Amino acid sequence: MIQQITSIFHRLHSDLRRTEHIYMILIALVIGLLGGLCAVGFRELISIIQLSVWGKSGNLVDHISNLPWWWKIGIPTLGGFFVGIIIHYFAREAKGHGVPEVMEAVALRGGRIRPRIVFAKMIASGICIATGGSAGREGPIVQICSSLGSTIGQWLKLNERRLRTLVGCGAAAGIAATFNAPVAGALFAVEIILGDFGVHRFSPIVISSVMATVVSRHFLGDVPAFDVPAYSLVSPFELFAYALLGIVSGFIAVAFVKSLYGFEDLFDRISLYPPLKTIIGGVIIGLIALVFPQALGVGYETINEAMSGNVVLSLLLILVVIKIFAVSITIGSGGSGGIFAPSLFIGAMAGGVVGKVVNLLWPGAVASPGAYALVGMGAVVGATTHAPITAILIIFELTNDYKIILPLMISCIIATILATKIQVGSIYTIKLLRRGLDIFKGHSINVMQDLKVETVMKKDFTTISVNTQLMSIISHFIDQPANALFVVDENNKLCGLITMDEIRPVMVDTQSLQSLLIAKDLMIEHGFPTFSPDDSLADVMKHLGNHIYDVPVLRNGEIVGSIWPEKVIARYNTEIFKRDIASGLSSTINGNLPMATIPGANNIRIAEIPISPRFSGKTLSEIGLRKRFGVSVIMVKHRIKDKEELVDTIPTADTILESGDIVVVMGTEKNLVKFERD
Repeated sequence: MIQQITSIFHRLHSDLRRTEHIYMILIALVIGLLGGLCAVGFRELISIIQLSVWGKSGNLVDHISNLPWWWKIGIPTLGGFFVGIIIHYFAREAKGHGVPEVMEAVALRGGRIRPRIVFAKMIASGICIATGGSAGREGPIVQICSSLGSTIGQWLKLNERRLRTLVGCGAAAGIAATFNAPVAGALFAVEIILGDFGVHRFSPIVISSVMATVVSRHFLGDVPAFDVPAYSLVSPFELFAYALLGIVSGFIAVAFVKSLYGFEDLFDRISLYPPLKTIIGGVIIGLIALVFPQALGVGYETINEAMSGNVVLSLLLILVVIKIFAVSITIGSGGSGGIFAPSLFIGAMAGGVVGKVVNLLWPGAVASPGAYALVGMGAVVGATTHAPITAILIIFELTNDYKIILPLMISCIIATILATKIQVGSIYTIKLLRRGLDIFKGHSINVMQDLKVETVMKKDFTTISVNTQLMSIISHFIDQPANALFVVDENNKLCGLITMDEIRPVMVDTQSLQSLLIAKDLMIEHGFPTFSPDDSLADVMKHLGNHIYDVPVLRNGEIVGSIWPEKVIARYNTEIFKRDIASGLSSTINGNLPMATIPGANNIRIAEIPISPRFSGKTLSEIGLRKRFGVSVIMVKHRIKDKEELVDTIPTADTILESGDIVVVMGTEKNLVKFERD
């Protein structure tokens, strides 16, 4: 009976998943529901931990100010210890602000994120923020909900195109539930996470965002995240003041980004046990709390104070600097939390400063300082994230007042343009650029990132000693196709290399020079790259433009192989071809099975199809796909044990298919549909 019910369920699911839009919208509804619950649960977790360690939750600034000094230092220190342990031993991806990791998963891993991130990020960030870590909860919620969307997609064995969309659904749900801003949540997902406004992706993302907002409003009420002041544009000339705010916000955003990554580099250079670094970060945050408790945690209460105009000018100025420092210490030392709320905090303080100044200069002729604090929030967010549309919509949805659009657009656009001119990359993408990934200019070189040098390394290389004579060297070049010879000492340690360019000038007079020149006189000792077998081929690709000769591969200084540039380029072309095949499967035929047409081939298509459970454990020859269905397998995406990633492999007749594998098959549309439905 159970088996029959299971069979019916699988059949219904199989039929449903072929209805492209309905299937994705239903899953988006589920992700929106669960994402909204996660966002609400994460806020409750922070409140529970705050109540446990501080004796109070919510507005903590005045409460913390009255606590003894040892308590102010001890709680952030203890929080740093637990956060460091969780990240180091459970999930390294939970470190930092989270959004770059989601962007990387979308760009390089087809949207695959480890399921454990949902729990690791929630606990680590919850402890970090609740114990005083100067970070936001939006970044963690985005990573948590994106991981949730990815996990559901992997469980349903969806292809990469759909999986990336579900990651965007999760991100949208997180932002929408946090700010009670469904439009901003959807725009955040497509502008920052996916960078794709296509209708096939945007539709389920909007559904997920709306669903998460409904859940959030049910539990938290239909109220904005901040106490927004009444706004009015006193004079059209006031727009010049908002333009000035945009310039100030642009410079502050760049300073924030440089400080954040500067402290990350500083802590990375410190050779300490990682949890010790987070403890050090906690101690420093505790010391800051002795004087400026406003810098602790998310800081929403201080933002509300700034927007109400209740913070004096000097404190606004100081808090801009202190918050940048506190966030940089928290994230740089290895803490877990977002940078979205800190950007709002810094923008509110900076806007408050500009608002106070213009009110002193032109009293009664400009809006209140709170209005400038509100616009400053959007300007700094836009400049740090390079996503002005998202920033404008978030602030607009917080106010529900169209009158703020003009100054908001001016400040956000000016701040973003200035920030992009000064610094390449946003606060999110800089982290990826430092890993060699440029998601806006394409990431072709990174198809080689996970491939090791040993996969293309030649082991039948030729070496010569430092005392090898000229004629013998020339003979080696004639007898083998290599364009460089490796010179080694008696211990097989690399001393240098000899290229054809070094040989050509002396070949005109070999008779008189053959007894005088030896390898030691001709070899190049410096200025050429070397690699180890475990290095990434992406690193090799970066050197090919400056070095066209064979490259030595070393292990502990001893040469163990060589790399031919043409072999690396050939592998690169192969990987690009495989990626293009996968990306080409995004088009759909009659709303059913995703396929791609092969140029020049009559009615021959390529499709990416998950393996049926009944084929699990069988070889391709045993299944006989060509004989039974008239299709040919050209690639197998195989799941490695204990890992979430799928590894592309070229199949043979003896390739064994396992549950969770995906095959890229070629055939007519009719035969592909037949195979997929079987």
